[in-house]
Amino acid sequence: MEQKNNAPFLAFTRICLNNWHYISRKILSLNKEINFFTGHSGSGKSTLADLLLRVYDCEKGMLLMDGRPIDEIPLHVLHRDVAYVPQENFMFSDTLEENIAFGLEDRIFDHPKLRDNIKEAAEAACIHSNIIDCPEGYQTLVTLSGGQKQRSSIARALLKNAPVLIMDDSLSAVDTDTEEQILENLIRLRKGKTTIIIAHRVSTLQKADHIAVLTEGELTEYGTHDELIREGGFYAKIYEKQQLEQELNEM
Repeated sequence: MEQKNNAPFLAFTRICLNNWHYISRKILSLNKEINFFTGHSGSGKSTLADLLLRVYDCEKGMLLMDGRPIDEIPLHVLHRDVAYVPQENFMFSDTLEENIAFGLEDRIFDHPKLRDNIKEAAEAACIHSNIIDCPEGYQTLVTLSGGQKQRSSIARALLKNAPVLIMDDSLSAVDTDTEEQILENLIRLRKGKTTIIIAHRVSTLQKADHIAVLTEGELTEYGTHDELIREGGFYAKIYEKQQLEQELNEM
């Protein structure tokens, strides 16, 4: 998918949380990788997303992007360069095509490249086959289930092709097979870009380059899947619990 906006983009190579505690009290850096955040409800995961989007501001110097305080980045630049898939997916009373393309500033549907990009984004989000089964295809007015709306929102974010992608529990309504396919597509399409995924299912988290566990607003675990399993903390316990649940469901 080609980037439609010709304006210069910020290179979001690092996001540093200076005031978040870590075992070694190092600065947490999220580089151009797939980064997952997990933890109990109320641990601060969605708050992190809100801070990155500047829904509200944090203390000066707490959150940096490439060494620059986030409050110094103009909001229109931040919103242009960050794609966001929220927990609650919103679809407009319009065609599926218009809904997926909503995040683009310039939408010219008679341009063949745009429709190709919309289809590619929908395929990556595993919603294309559902759309073409609709009576009018991409021109169908929105009539989707919860999981289909979620995947359409993911397609909308992928079409934007932003340097930073934030997904807040955006795979909760899809089955594990579809989830795995979407993650494989994300890894392929988001190479060289920063992706932050907030999730609870460990099956989602295993493909991450790094996993961060939050507890009451503090960073308590950080590493790869294998590293956190060896630590035997919250992540290892939730992994064991979910593995057991999966085995029982398959019996």
